[in-house]
Amino acid sequence: MAIAADPQKTEAFRSTEYPLPRFVSLRSSEVYVRTGPGQKYPVQWIFRKKGIPVEIVLEYDVWRKIKDFDQHEGWVHKSLLSGKRTAFIQSDEQVSLHIKSKQNSKIQAYLKPEVLVDVVQCDGAWCRVNAAGYKGWLKQSSIWGVYEAEKFD
Repeated sequence: MAIAADPQKTEAFRSTEYPLPRFVSLRSSEVYVRTGPGQKYPVQWIFRKKGIPVEIVLEYDVWRKIKDFDQHEGWVHKSLLSGKRTAFIQSDEQVSLHIKSKQNSKIQAYLKPEVLVDVVQCDGAWCRVNAAGYKGWLKQSSIWGVYEAEKFD
């Protein structure tokens, strides 16, 4: 016998109509990550760089449970998050930043693993990014901060 999920319980960790999970970035250069959704919970660690991509996996009131690049999870206040899209290079080797969204297009630069980039647009296979003064296209599969086949502009 299958038991249906209680709709009230599945909505308990939803505060917005935005999709879950979803990627966002850190709005501040100092973000306290807590063990639970409130200031009464202890701080687990502190991010000290603005723009780092994180994935929101749960929502509770004004708190968001996030997952970082290393798969660590914790809670942050929504005011410390931004809808601006950023990503990390997730390859073991440097990746090519191309002028166009084609493998055989001219290479603009090479980006090392874990370099932070601003993501401007993704077409499902390639993402247009800004990185250290360079603008171009990366294979979507080479960055952490966007979903496979995700499209946006």
